[in-house]
Amino acid sequence: MKYEFEAESCFEDLVRFRRDLHQIPELGNEERKTHAYLWEHLSALEPDDLQVFAGTGIRAVFRGDGSGRVIAFRSDMDALPVEEPEGCPFRSTHPGRMHACGHDGHMATLLAFAKWISTRRSALRDDVVLIFQPAEETTGGAQRMIDEGVLKNPDVQAIYGMHMMPSVPIGHLAVREGPIMALTCEIDILIDGKASHGASPHLGRDAIMAMGHLLVLLQTTVARSLDPTVPALLTIGRCEAGVQRNILADHAHLKGIIRTFSNEVFACLEECIQNDLRGIEKAFGVQCELRKYVFYPCTTNDPEETRRAVAVMGERYLPANPLLIAEDFSCYQLQVPGVFIFTGCRDDAHQASLHAREFGFDEHALIPALAYYAGMVGFREDSHGTV
Repeated sequence: MKYEFEAESCFEDLVRFRRDLHQIPELGNEERKTHAYLWEHLSALEPDDLQVFAGTGIRAVFRGDGSGRVIAFRSDMDALPVEEPEGCPFRSTHPGRMHACGHDGHMATLLAFAKWISTRRSALRDDVVLIFQPAEETTGGAQRMIDEGVLKNPDVQAIYGMHMMPSVPIGHLAVREGPIMALTCEIDILIDGKASHGASPHLGRDAIMAMGHLLVLLQTTVARSLDPTVPALLTIGRCEAGVQRNILADHAHLKGIIRTFSNEVFACLEECIQNDLRGIEKAFGVQCELRKYVFYPCTTNDPEETRRAVAVMGERYLPANPLLIAEDFSCYQLQVPGVFIFTGCRDDAHQASLHAREFGFDEHALIPALAYYAGMVGFREDSHGTV
């Protein structure tokens, strides 16, 4: 990649930023120490605009000469409620909190990128917008950032992001056109019936019987109402109903998730589920309600921007396999064209999956990501800035 040598010269910054941030992990919307650390370092770079969004989020803008585009780069900030094992020399100082999903690496890369951009600002053609976003792991901080105008003034035309990925070997970057991560929606289904003695079931409305039939009906809906060539997953992982062995349950509560690689398929599935609920109501005389909670759309890479990204990656590129895990970077992609890539971090010493307490990575994995970010920025051809 064009800027790989310069990215390598930033390695000390990458290590320092990553390890400092790793020691102060905070949950979504609680990233106060993280915010303070990032704000201090970004302020020192004197960006053209520096603002707070979504409580703990930050946007820094480095303006170009007006001849290029407005492009954004996003990092998430929050950690997980995971206790980090002992032995790491830069172990979390917050008990029960750990950067077990690589967000410390995401922030370190974007912060090092900000420092790199600040040394070349006189040669910038593009306006470069750097977004540090809270609450990716919990409530979905992306939509709140968008609602508060993070993509406006300047109006972003394309957005880029990345995620550490232990399924991709270190030194490589993986991407694909179209869906790369799934839509996810957490759902609850509430069934309200009428209690009666088990010896007089005709006087009640059995929520448990309604729940049992609904479980079968939901799986049949996925198998028979959706195009089988388009992946869609509906999992009911928890059911609660009844309080006594001899009383018909007056209430049932189902909890589950939906995953798919198509926003359109989700809309179809939601409509089918609502139809199933109406059928159960008529069959059993109960009342049903579908509630949706955390919702992340499908992370779908824009074809033109993906081709641009692959060209920049060069020999570091690998084709990515789509994953059924989800990312609220997808919310930005509903507003502007965007590309989300996987930064490889698997080596002999780092094999653990995301969210595992053993997860970690060698900071050398961040060098290709930084070089990729640099390569996506437009500079004047006669520029000779240095890191």
